[in-house]
Amino acid sequence: MNEADRGTCHTVALITGGARRVGAAMARRLHRAGFDLALHYRSSAEEALALQAELESQRPGSVQIFQADLADLTATQALVPAVIAHFGRLDALVNNASSFYPTPLGEIGLAQFDDLFATNARAPLFLAQAAAAHLRESKGAIVNLVDIYADRPIPRYLPYCMAKAALVALTYGLARELGPEVRVNAIAPGNIIWSDNPEKADTPEMVLQRTALQRQGAPEDLAGAALFLIRDAGYVTGQVLRVDGGRWLNI
Repeated sequence: MNEADRGTCHTVALITGGARRVGAAMARRLHRAGFDLALHYRSSAEEALALQAELESQRPGSVQIFQADLADLTATQALVPAVIAHFGRLDALVNNASSFYPTPLGEIGLAQFDDLFATNARAPLFLAQAAAAHLRESKGAIVNLVDIYADRPIPRYLPYCMAKAALVALTYGLARELGPEVRVNAIAPGNIIWSDNPEKADTPEMVLQRTALQRQGAPEDLAGAALFLIRDAGYVTGQVLRVDGGRWLNI
């Protein structure tokens, strides 16, 4: 969407997992760009309230928070209708919320598998389904947060990587299903927030050695990519944008 499309109406973005870390960085960036925000959180109520207060001090009435456990399908399906009831429209859906933890082969349980797929793949599908008519009306966009490891899974995280691969497939499928009105893209982060996972790198020095830009990224890098894909990339859909400093070249 562009400025002409938006007219005098405030555009509305729903960001899942929007209370902290990468989600909060995206919220701040989109809010600065003029978006009203529906911030979803699961258990980070204190952080969500603090971010709402921060952003509302800049533009009153621009932010509402919504609690939901995205592993609960009923709660997931109720989220978009709640956003519409409050704001009356939806222009962007950012599927950022994610469960992430190790599941070594031989120790994988059904509960872990279901949880990782529920948050990383199932919830984005059902949220997109609920949002589809509203996004078509606003000629909006969906951005999914995937992972550079969706294509090349790392040891001890197989269900997580499988779920992110499913989210990549969902991105491609939704781009076809929802076009031409709605654009659907994904962002694949690299090393944005330091991880001590030895399968990724043992030390910060190893991260630098494996990254073409030889530095760690920041949540703001993902926030800028999200704003680009939502607001500026009018002829881009069905793409996975790697924001990894070139880590993919040396993974």
